[in-house]
Amino acid sequence: MPDFAQLLAPVLENRRLARDTYLIRLEAPPVARAIRPGQFVMLRLPGSTDPLLGRPFALYDTVICLPSTSGRGVGGEGDTVKPPLPNGRGADIDAPGAIDIVYLVVGKLTGLLSQVQSGEKVEVWGPLGNGFPDPVGQAKHVALVAGGIGQTPFLAHIRELLGERGYGGQVARPRAKRVSLYYGVRTADLAAGVEDFRQAGAEVHLASNDGTLGFHGFVTDLFEQHEPPDHVFGCGPEPMLHALAKIAERKGIPCHLSLETPMACGVGICFSCVTPVRTADGWDYKRVCVEGPVFDAATLHWET
Repeated sequence: MPDFAQLLAPVLENRRLARDTYLIRLEAPPVARAIRPGQFVMLRLPGSTDPLLGRPFALYDTVICLPSTSGRGVGGEGDTVKPPLPNGRGADIDAPGAIDIVYLVVGKLTGLLSQVQSGEKVEVWGPLGNGFPDPVGQAKHVALVAGGIGQTPFLAHIRELLGERGYGGQVARPRAKRVSLYYGVRTADLAAGVEDFRQAGAEVHLASNDGTLGFHGFVTDLFEQHEPPDHVFGCGPEPMLHALAKIAERKGIPCHLSLETPMACGVGICFSCVTPVRTADGWDYKRVCVEGPVFDAATLHWET
């Protein structure tokens, strides 16, 4: 992990996006400059042993921060935090200095995280995992299918695919001409970041289980009603990913999936996040935090 960093990151912002859903912005220049869409970080509250372990969170996006003329550094009083700009590595003044993480409050750590105030610090280590690969061949149309909180890795991915941003020191370049996001939630007030995805240039198609937002039904059914893309990426609950993998296999669409697997260390030591994958002899386990979280759907073994 040549670009791995572990630090106490000042909180620049922590705001509500939707029901039980928040965006936290962390000043973490070494992570922001190295991380790519699809990778993740581990977060932990410093000085606390309950919960003891960190939790994994996907990159939502990186943020370019300009130091203030006061010399207090990024995040201090009078600093300017600019919205994301198109850039590759570029000059240091235009390099990312912060990361945005979107999270859903589902347990003790995320509940405590939602109460953290600007100026406090959070322990962060990363970037971790392998990130999204480029679409196969000369892909003109890429589809992203998200369920629940699975939309979180896709804002940076949209910007990278359309050539608006460069990540991890890479120069911005288009990887697709068109990106469609299919985003499903249980009910309307759980939808988070929809306008962010539209502003990034994606065609957004919405679904809800109860019919309160967009298509009434599963997001995979909505996806199947549209023209097949040249490549599809998915992130969300395992049943949704399994259904998406079956659709992609049936229609011959290259498919990569980002798994939402519970993790303890994030660096491959504890083997608590393994998932079964196909091998020449049957199947074996791979660590989601190291060999993933993004896998070619054709390599996943759904039944052990």
